[in-house]
Amino acid sequence: MAATAPAIGPDSAAGVIARLLAARGVDRVFALCGGHIMPIWMRLDAEGIAIVDVRDERAAVYMAHAYGEASGRPGVALVTAGPGVTNAMTGIANAHAARAPVLVLSGLPPRPQTDRGALQDMVHTEMLRGITRLARTVREAAQVPQALDEALAAAAGEAGGEPGPVFLDFPTDTLRAEVPRAVQLPEHMQPRARGAIAPEPGALARAADLLWQARRPLVIGGRGVRGAAAELVALLDATGAPFLDTGECKGVVPDDHPSAVAAMRGSVMGDADLVLTIGRKLDFQLGYGSPAVFGAARWLRIADCAAELRDNRRGEVELFATPRLALQALVAAGQGRASAVDPAWRERLRAGHAERAARLRASMAAAADGADGFMHPNRLLAEVQRAIGDDAVVVADGGDFLAFARVGMRCGSYLDPGALGCIGVGTPFGIGAALAAPGRTVAVLTGDGSFGFNAMELDTAARHGVPVLVVVANNGAWQIEVHDQTLTHGKVVGTRLQRADHAAMARAFGAHGERVESAAALPAALERALAALRAGRPALLDVLVSGEPMSSDARTGLAWVPDLQPLAAWDEAERRWRAGAAG
Repeated sequence: MAATAPAIGPDSAAGVIARLLAARGVDRVFALCGGHIMPIWMRLDAEGIAIVDVRDERAAVYMAHAYGEASGRPGVALVTAGPGVTNAMTGIANAHAARAPVLVLSGLPPRPQTDRGALQDMVHTEMLRGITRLARTVREAAQVPQALDEALAAAAGEAGGEPGPVFLDFPTDTLRAEVPRAVQLPEHMQPRARGAIAPEPGALARAADLLWQARRPLVIGGRGVRGAAAELVALLDATGAPFLDTGECKGVVPDDHPSAVAAMRGSVMGDADLVLTIGRKLDFQLGYGSPAVFGAARWLRIADCAAELRDNRRGEVELFATPRLALQALVAAGQGRASAVDPAWRERLRAGHAERAARLRASMAAAADGADGFMHPNRLLAEVQRAIGDDAVVVADGGDFLAFARVGMRCGSYLDPGALGCIGVGTPFGIGAALAAPGRTVAVLTGDGSFGFNAMELDTAARHGVPVLVVVANNGAWQIEVHDQTLTHGKVVGTRLQRADHAAMARAFGAHGERVESAAALPAALERALAALRAGRPALLDVLVSGEPMSSDARTGLAWVPDLQPLAAWDEAERRWRAGAAG
């Protein structure tokens, strides 16, 4: 008689994993099934946790990333062993660069088959340690509660660590084994709120002095202000300091707030005498904080993890604190003090921003078709903006089209490929965000090249009834941004793609799909697409756009472009600054 595997019950390792996740508020997991993870899959279903089954493991991690960012719950992906993990690695690397808390779970062959040539037998953890906060194989069922608890803490960046992805895998026989009741301790199972860190009083007093005495202070937001919008606005109102958002916090401060000066990015960076960063690394998008960009500015930095506090430039004062608490404390410390901000400087910046922003909106709405007869990308974006309003969740994806969208779109929340430049995130990010924010319009604005990476996830959206709008700017081309103009003699190079009918593919999956060939047809198509969303269906508009226009990024070869300053000019400024400093 053939032996039968024991039932996978609630006290199995897989059962404990599912119960612990449910206790921590996990209501859905993004996954692609496989034999090595079926015990977890079965117990997730038994615990009432929804499984969003995807078409590729990379997309599962992208969806978990966006879902976690938009919902505040842990984002969880479940991928099978071997190629399931290697497929997921790009998504994990992207979460690593974005400092996004994502839990990735996988399986392994049974322990007796280790190193014997079993199917999909790989040492996953060695590949993943460099792009995770924790990567561990759990071989003993009794260790599952503690390991999962530690992994979730590491992902959230508890105790001042940098948040980001974590990875656990389990042999299948471990997943089936019983976890002794004695080690299923409430301390591991119960929900945990991330501890808040109050600013040190002495450092807070020095920070308040710096900020209220500065004549030209600049506030730059990052990941740290996402949960502190009200506190940030209160600080800006109290000080009158100009504010620059970044891709990590676009939408947190309304575009019409008096401190918003994004269109004057280059000027305000060069003028500032004090720069306050809030939960933001000084990466390439901010010129690494170099004096070649920021001149002789002093620095004040606030973050709840060291990676956002001391990279590239040290602060004259550094507040290691929860940004929300630090901002509250700074406002309180400034009560009764008059801001020293130069009003003429602030008004010049604000007027310049308003004038440039209005000019951009007008030019986008009136952008003429290209000589090839197709719509300008900016005209497409202007019509989308009109249709979705200013409070939608916008996901931008692609190379050149991303640059148009990042500059031209107003939104309530924003996601894009981030510092890794990982194009292809658009549709999966949109699905994750739409599931996390029911009732809000979620619009994915993507180039056709980047759409192709995860186009099959439209099937996922249709099967699960996810009301996400995907707008494909179809110019039938890969356009490669020039990052070293000496190699290409300053020319933008690219390759041709088909102007494939993406709308037909969307309809084949059961989504609403339309091809739009003219600007005149776009408003009505957008209305029909939004009606599909209201009916609970995903919608895709395949919009033919001109391949002639180039974004500022493509023209200059620079993604962080302050006032369209070319990369070569920044390199020269950096070289001269270093030479002067050495002299």
